[in-house]
Amino acid sequence: MQTLTENEIQDKLVELTDWSVINDAIQRTYQFKDFVQAMEFVNTVAEMAEADQHHPDILVRYNKVTLTLSTHDANGVTEKDFKLATQADNALKG
Repeated sequence: MQTLTENEIQDKLVELTDWSVINDAIQRTYQFKDFVQAMEFVNTVAEMAEADQHHPDILVRYNKVTLTLSTHDANGVTEKDFKLATQADNALKG
């Protein structure tokens, strides 16, 4: 899988406004009502990630979940990362 250029990443971030570039990855922190709600979201993301064989770095701090996405095989950000980012955002909408 081909990594995206900086310009391609910036163009895609226009649609995912809550995401930002951190080193060779994209990242977003979500905030929930409580720990249980945060863990429900983590489980949802885990199912989506496993289905696509794409595994994000997930940090949980009580009611906050930070997803850091990069394609390890490609050593950078790819379309696969933006697909999972979009799926995670959509999971919040219901």
